[in-house]
Amino acid sequence: MSDRLLLSRITSAPDICHGKPCIRGLRYPVEFVLELLSSGMTNEEILADYEDLEADDLRAAIAWSARLTRTKRIEPVLA
Repeated sequence: MSDRLLLSRITSAPDICHGKPCIRGLRYPVEFVLELLSSGMTNEEILADYEDLEADDLRAAIAWSARLTRTKRIEPVLA
């Protein structure tokens, strides 16, 4: 599946999770899916626990976060 199709699985609506980016309009924020992945859960474990998610949803969350981190320059924050 292309990045464009994967990214189309990420939606945002003011009435769903306060407008946070979510998976396919479901109440699964991208940050939640990324937290599951970073906690060490495998794709298979996540898909077994959350049956309405699909493998492409997990890939979409990763693709979305990769796209988000593309920056030209990072400015230091003064303390």
